[in-house]
Amino acid sequence: MEFLRVERRDGVVTVVMSRPEKKNAANLEMWRELAETFTSVEHSHADRVLVLTGDGGDFCSGADLASVNGDPLDFMSDASDAARALHALTIPTIAKVDGVAVGAGWNLALGCDLVVASDRARFSQIFVRRALSVDMGGSWLLPRLVGIQKAKEIAFFGDMYSAAEAAEMGLVTRLVPVAELDATVGKMAERLAAGPARALSLTKQLLDASADGGSLESALRLEAQAQGNNITGGDAAEAKAAFLGKRAPVFR
Repeated sequence: MEFLRVERRDGVVTVVMSRPEKKNAANLEMWRELAETFTSVEHSHADRVLVLTGDGGDFCSGADLASVNGDPLDFMSDASDAARALHALTIPTIAKVDGVAVGAGWNLALGCDLVVASDRARFSQIFVRRALSVDMGGSWLLPRLVGIQKAKEIAFFGDMYSAAEAAEMGLVTRLVPVAELDATVGKMAERLAAGPARALSLTKQLLDASADGGSLESALRLEAQAQGNNITGGDAAEAKAAFLGKRAPVFR
């Protein structure tokens, strides 16, 4: 990988976007590397949690428009592949955000299940200030997270928001001092990696299906299927044995 660092430890795979001189703005190759990495993680039995972050004190300043050569649709196709591959992950994902997360960079963070930000993080749907419209899934993500009117306000003006303002809107899961960012995300990732992988994956898929507008009847049917899957698996047996034995469970 030229523009990513991929680090693995105890079931946690950390993907670091690394173009610090550009505040990790994504060029064509980075989009391709992200899509390839997310797809590889989805097919790995060892990766149980993904943490996405940036190098050099920033998350991602969006797409590197200066790197766009030729047909812009080709560039957008690769960016969309990265967004699609991130959304397709069935393991929990955490965006660890420091510094700027703007444009496609913010939507990349919002594409993760959880967003943990430092108190110096800054966010913007900056597109309109560049005479562009939202991309990287932002038109789909924002209305689901904040409602259609607030999404339009955020996108129409392209204002910069502090981490506290983003958290108040519900676009940051957890806000922490910058000195505690690594430790906070590390502990969250460790807890998830030590949890029951099948139950976590199915829970994520159930919630995502509900967010897509499924009915209560559909949700109940999917829940029953998922629970049957859990009950016949080894994790549920281990959880029961640990409860009866008054010990912590060890999920394989």
